[in-house]
Amino acid sequence: MEGNVYGAAKAGGAFDLKNFLQQPHTLTRIVSWIFSIVVFGCITSDGYMNLYTSDLKCIFNENVNACHYGVGIGVIGFLICMAFFALDVYFPQISNANQRKYIVMADLGVSALWTFLWFVGFCFLTNQWAYTNPVPLIGADSARASIAFSFFSIFSWGLLVCFAFKRYRMGAEDFSERYTDPSHDYPPYPNVAENYQQPPFGSTAAPNSEEYKPPTY
Repeated sequence: MEGNVYGAAKAGGAFDLKNFLQQPHTLTRIVSWIFSIVVFGCITSDGYMNLYTSDLKCIFNENVNACHYGVGIGVIGFLICMAFFALDVYFPQISNANQRKYIVMADLGVSALWTFLWFVGFCFLTNQWAYTNPVPLIGADSARASIAFSFFSIFSWGLLVCFAFKRYRMGAEDFSERYTDPSHDYPPYPNVAENYQQPPFGSTAAPNSEEYKPPTY
């Protein structure tokens, strides 16, 4: 593979850690990874309180679904960032253009999905926090932090969508420029109808000039 395909140089080069960490999509993925840790860390540490009874209640309006949603998308987002971070490290060593394409398309689809889920999570947590009354003295800062970093995650994952789409277009444009019609490699098929010439009208095979005579005994 030659040139730059799907945002990476041809396979076989040495891995440059400094250049890898300076790439925009790498930095954005690390930021998204940190935001996910903050969200589910804040909820798991201070999101469940025993306000009135011995049973633990979710700090977001005692709605356990809000806490479960925040922890769920945070943990899964954390794992997704780890998986694609590892693929980003291995990506330049992949020599198959189709494999690169599938990885970039998966990155694009998953990042778009998680951008939407973070938006839903931000709206859900904000709504439940607005109805939380009275506001607990312990855990309120963690609840606000989880809401804030859910909001920040919308933009960080949105940037990952933009970077993945850019890499996909780079690969698609490179493929279209390099593609050649294989039919051009073969000579044109001869037109038999044009080359065929019918014998002149009325022509017959030349008769045998010598007549056959039966042998005499």
